[in-house]
Amino acid sequence: MGNVRGNRHVEAGNWVEPTVSSDGARRGSDDVQGAGFGGLLRRHRRDAGLSQEALAELAGLSVDAIAALERGRRRAPRAHTLRLLADALRLNSVERTQLTTSARNEAESPQPVLKRPPAAPNELIGRAVEVAAARRFLGQRGTRLLTLTGPGGIGKSRLTIAVASELAGDFADGVCWVQLGSLTDGPAVAPAVAVSIGLHPLDTARLTDEIAEQIGQRALLLVLDNCSHVVSTVGQLCAALLESCPNLSILASSRELLRVPGENVYVVPPLALPLDDDQAEQSAAVQLFVDRASARGYDPTGQLEQVARVVRRLEGMPLAIELAAARMNVMTIEELAGELETSFGILAGGDRTASPRQQSMRGAIEWSHDLLTQREREVFAQLSVFVGGWTLGAAATVMSGETEPGPAARAEALDLIGRLADKSLIRVTRHSGVARYYMLAGIREFAADRLRATSDVDEAIRRHAHFYIDLAEQAERELRGANQEEWLARLQSEHDNLRAAMTWALQTRSVTEALRLSGAVWLFCYLRGHYAEGSQWLERSLALSPPSDEVTPALAKANLGAGMLAFLQCEYDVATARLETALTQYKELKDTAGTALVLQRLGGVARERGDYRTAENLHCQSYDLFESLGDQSGMSWAHNHLGFVAWLRGDLDVAARRCGRARDSFRRLGDGEGLAWSLISLGAVAQYKGELVEAEDLLEESLTLSQRLGYREGVAWSLNQLGIVERRRGLTERAVHLLDESLAEHRDLGDRWRTASVLEELATVAQQRGNSEYAAFLLGAADGLREVIQAPVPEVEKADHLATRSAVEESLDRRAFRTAWSAGRSAPLAAVADGYPVQGPAPDPDRSRYL
Repeated sequence: MGNVRGNRHVEAGNWVEPTVSSDGARRGSDDVQGAGFGGLLRRHRRDAGLSQEALAELAGLSVDAIAALERGRRRAPRAHTLRLLADALRLNSVERTQLTTSARNEAESPQPVLKRPPAAPNELIGRAVEVAAARRFLGQRGTRLLTLTGPGGIGKSRLTIAVASELAGDFADGVCWVQLGSLTDGPAVAPAVAVSIGLHPLDTARLTDEIAEQIGQRALLLVLDNCSHVVSTVGQLCAALLESCPNLSILASSRELLRVPGENVYVVPPLALPLDDDQAEQSAAVQLFVDRASARGYDPTGQLEQVARVVRRLEGMPLAIELAAARMNVMTIEELAGELETSFGILAGGDRTASPRQQSMRGAIEWSHDLLTQREREVFAQLSVFVGGWTLGAAATVMSGETEPGPAARAEALDLIGRLADKSLIRVTRHSGVARYYMLAGIREFAADRLRATSDVDEAIRRHAHFYIDLAEQAERELRGANQEEWLARLQSEHDNLRAAMTWALQTRSVTEALRLSGAVWLFCYLRGHYAEGSQWLERSLALSPPSDEVTPALAKANLGAGMLAFLQCEYDVATARLETALTQYKELKDTAGTALVLQRLGGVARERGDYRTAENLHCQSYDLFESLGDQSGMSWAHNHLGFVAWLRGDLDVAARRCGRARDSFRRLGDGEGLAWSLISLGAVAQYKGELVEAEDLLEESLTLSQRLGYREGVAWSLNQLGIVERRRGLTERAVHLLDESLAEHRDLGDRWRTASVLEELATVAQQRGNSEYAAFLLGAADGLREVIQAPVPEVEKADHLATRSAVEESLDRRAFRTAWSAGRSAPLAAVADGYPVQGPAPDPDRSRYL
């Protein structure tokens, strides 16, 4: 501010010598700025040799009032204020008249015209929640800067237009729109803002100050669209304006955060995807596709299932959906869906008026990529090796090449991931205390193309595979203990990465790595119901292994896993061959625990084939070996399997003792799978004894536990036994529901042994409800399955089975029974499980109509 020094004054470091005109009026060196009340007041003050503080003191006004009048923030001073100013400045009558006239003219002159937000080109679909959220943010007293952020194509600009329009009535001085997308460098930002708020400056040296002066105390929303490529300059300007203009709010859209004090960030999500095909028309993503395709002359409303497939593949990205819809002028929806399964390359050909980066998905992503540093580009490409997301530790391993990355490697990974996340190329999820990172599919495809163009691609993929092999082996050690639930969830979240690692090992014929990985994950595949996939991995890995005299633990484990998964799918001969090979190998390795485990699995095969004596002998041998090792978990499992054999052959009291002991031990050990199985066996024992309340309690506990673990076999068995409980109570409607759910699970798992038992139980319900023909059909289907897998009806189930068959045969004549029975034996399992009637072509998922 100026300091009074006789006839001179200093302001902003520049001395100004007052002059006097021929008519006695004083003039300053800035006389050309005299036009307008603010300029005239400033000239008179300087001519008087006064600072703003001195004039304020003499006039009895505040310094801010003087500054506001000079800068145009106050444009209509009252008459009393004019008299105070004229008296303080000692103006003559001519000067007083000039000042008063200038003030009157200023008050009557229109305010500078703000640039308004553009009109929306079409309907905004599926963004009501986002618009409301942004409006709520800016309506809060503490939020003055809100940045809408997200990757290119997420719909930030379109959402920004909608939010700005919604907020127009909330700001007394209006909304000002500034489009930054066409700018080429940072210095052009301030002039663009100045023009939008009505300034036309010739000198840009003080442009930020002039913008702040122009806004002043006004309650204004400044909207800055497309800030990403000039984000540093925009951030500096926003910080300065927010500090100087107390009633200003700013709404910005950017792929990258502004990183200034007071910034609030709203990450724009993709459009909502359909939860299932039946509700596809309610999905915002589907609605957008239908609307844009219809605008191109093609109405896909009759093919919403395929539309849902397309938008799921596009992960709800609005630009991608619009570009895909534009292709409907030359493609069918089926062709479009098929093309998108392999590549996003067809997502091009946007509106001619759009910028190049909005005319294709690749262009949108490439624009963001070009703004990265060299190191960020390298890491962006490397991270494309992950499928379905990754953790910080995984990224640090791939980036550094270290098996166990140290603090420096982890810090660098965190920094670079953070920078890519801030630039909307990586998204972050948080669950159970763990942050996971992922790329949207289109972005990952672009990054993978960049990686393939470098010499680092093979090494990055190798590092990725080795990280997940090590992770799988670590998880294997945890899956039999108290941390089972945590590690099952972790492996499930990494399932796609495990697949990618397995693919690498098989394609590169890396025998050791393939055996290690497939052998380590078979238990996970069992517990989470991925029987067929795990079996395929193991068989392909074993096929890579050349015949040799050398036996390794990895080879023995792979044979054990292959045998177990074959057994679960009722391929008993294959299972026996693999397990006997594993038994020989473990004995050669002198691995007692491995030997005991194989004996346990062989006992399972004998049990399902109805050879209960052999099964019991094998489980007893397994128990003895585990006992010699002091292995409490192994001994508990032996007790549980012996109890299982006992109740299947009808020895319910023995089963209750064995399984009760196993249950107590599993609780102590924290083994969720073991606890679920012992509860299932105890529940089955109770229901066969007629103790239905106790059975229900035990089975509900096992069902809840199995569902929490994601243990599908436990879920299927629990539902099966609960269905029998309800059938024994005479609640056949409830029984059908539970048994149907069990049947679906067992069928999906590939467990034909239990599928046959559930079909027989459904036949019993059908007979009780008077549908003997359908009961015969189901009995025939079960008999056909048992013939294929060579497994008899379990001893404990025979009484119910024979009673049902006898009742059905009594209800039908011989010809009707044989017709329905034969139809069931010849029907595909899928047809039976989907609820086909005995006759008629149409399936019906509501089995109760036949029961």
